[in-house]
Amino acid sequence: MRDKWKEWWGRARAFWQERTKRQKRLTLAVAAAMLAAAGIAIFLATRTEMVPLYSNLTPQEAGQIKATLDERGVPAEVVDGGTTIQVPKEQVDALKVELAAEGIPNSGMIDYSFFGQNASFGMTDNEFNMVKLKAMQTELANLIKTIDGVQDAKVMITLPQPSVFVSDEKGEASASIVLKTKPGYRFSDEQIRALYHLVAKSVPNLSTDNIVIMNQFFEYFDLKNDGENSTGTTFASQQQIKKQIERDIQRQVQQLLGTMMGQDKVVVSVTADVDFTQEKREENLVAPVDEKNNKGIAVSVQRIKEAYSGSGARPGGAAGTGTNEVPGYQSANGDTNGDYERTEETVNNEVNRIKKQIVESPYKIRDLGIQVMVEPPKPNDPNSLPPETVNDIQKLLGTIVRTSIDKGEGQTLTDQDINNRIVVSVQKFNGKPTFTETAPARPAWWWYAAGGGALLLIALLLFFWLRRRREDEEEEEEFPLAPSMAEPELPEPPETESVMRRRQLERLAKEKPDEFAKLLKTWLSEE
Repeated sequence: MRDKWKEWWGRARAFWQERTKRQKRLTLAVAAAMLAAAGIAIFLATRTEMVPLYSNLTPQEAGQIKATLDERGVPAEVVDGGTTIQVPKEQVDALKVELAAEGIPNSGMIDYSFFGQNASFGMTDNEFNMVKLKAMQTELANLIKTIDGVQDAKVMITLPQPSVFVSDEKGEASASIVLKTKPGYRFSDEQIRALYHLVAKSVPNLSTDNIVIMNQFFEYFDLKNDGENSTGTTFASQQQIKKQIERDIQRQVQQLLGTMMGQDKVVVSVTADVDFTQEKREENLVAPVDEKNNKGIAVSVQRIKEAYSGSGARPGGAAGTGTNEVPGYQSANGDTNGDYERTEETVNNEVNRIKKQIVESPYKIRDLGIQVMVEPPKPNDPNSLPPETVNDIQKLLGTIVRTSIDKGEGQTLTDQDINNRIVVSVQKFNGKPTFTETAPARPAWWWYAAGGGALLLIALLLFFWLRRRREDEEEEEEFPLAPSMAEPELPEPPETESVMRRRQLERLAKEKPDEFAKLLKTWLSEE
């Protein structure tokens, strides 16, 4: 066995000594790379991959989860400044389910689930209101956390105290919110407006004016005025509506008169006075069912009839004035004859009770003026336009004015009022714009010439190229090329003494391996 080891060692040593320096360096590099790869593979195969179980934890929550995992013997790591807990990857799903079943992590905040878990009859009204307020703050904070860019939120709500006196005025609530935002995240105006409305709609009697929102860097998120109720925006919108009304009427009149007189013969100008007052009122009316007779429906009728005839006290006798008489009652003394009759009727009528909530439109045309300038057929002769045509134009414009102006309640427009709002002027147009029709552009003749020359040049070049190619092919057929001469073989380099000795040793190892082995042993023993 020892001899075999020596023989193997000798062969390996001889093989290593026969290698060049480059081959030795390459062999060592490959061996080192294989060892490094094997080490990395073993490290990755035996290493436990840790993944986050919970992130963005408070110190209280992180401590509670870490203590629970240590009791179970689960390896856990606390990273990211104590806000993230990592566990082995193969256990993360099971741990989430188990910890959630135990109510972990428990941040200590009260939400609406508290009422279902701790409902009891021993809670006072003050305690209930405090727990309800705390639950409202927690739920609103959790709702804000779901918004992109918000990592954490703290909400403080102040509700108005109920008054012991009956009053129509209700107190206003207020809210203060502190956000922990992601580094570098910027909220747009739409997001800030949506956040304000989210908080305002979550708390009763809370307006956006009583909400303050800031982040951890003391940067306030102010609700910018959307401009709907600002004076400048209101004026601009009203002027735009006024111009739109005038433009619509002007186009209508221009198209109508232009069709009759010609588009270049009529110029129309419209001025309108628009009422932007919006009225909202409530009417409670009572009307009879039978409007013709001004009567209602009899719901209940009571009729009483009394009649008396005979001797005795006269009807409506004198009031008692004696000792035993009651003032105000007729006396029983006296013996007279008389008649008595009494009729009483009570009718309860039902009427129509009408309740109306009316919102008047804020866009009413209070006044309208139309000015029209017409050019006669003969511009220099105003009398060339018949008066009947002018009257027709005035009647047409009067109809438009009468139907466009809001009449209101009981307001009527007379013909004189209509004529005061219409002006028709017949005169020559001195500033009429003239339009010259441009003829379609046509290419000049030299464009055609240049195109034809280019086509001719391309045809000539193609013809000469084909002709030259055909001549080359004919020359190759007439004078075939001689076969290429073989490349001369280079003389082999002369064999050196070491090369000849190596060949002899290789021949000896192949033909007589026993003698080669003895020779190799002899060399090893001599060394």
